[in-house]
Amino acid sequence: MTPQPLQKMSKDNWVKVFSSSKSYLVEITKGVLEEEGIESVIINQIDSAYLFGESDLFVKNEDALTALQIISQIESE
Repeated sequence: MTPQPLQKMSKDNWVKVFSSSKSYLVEITKGVLEEEGIESVIINQIDSAYLFGESDLFVKNEDALTALQIISQIESE
């Protein structure tokens, strides 16, 4: 079996689907998406000293519509 090269992560292949100043909400949303088989990445931009900013959740372009539908269901509960 020949090892496959790692796919280069490009910002053009990812889209932000969720953002919050409460990092735990982003982590929960990431977990729900992973349960549905959607790979996601969190970019934490919250300043640790002053606790301002946001965490952003990104998914691959091809998963964005499904992810947004799942997130919409979560928010309506």
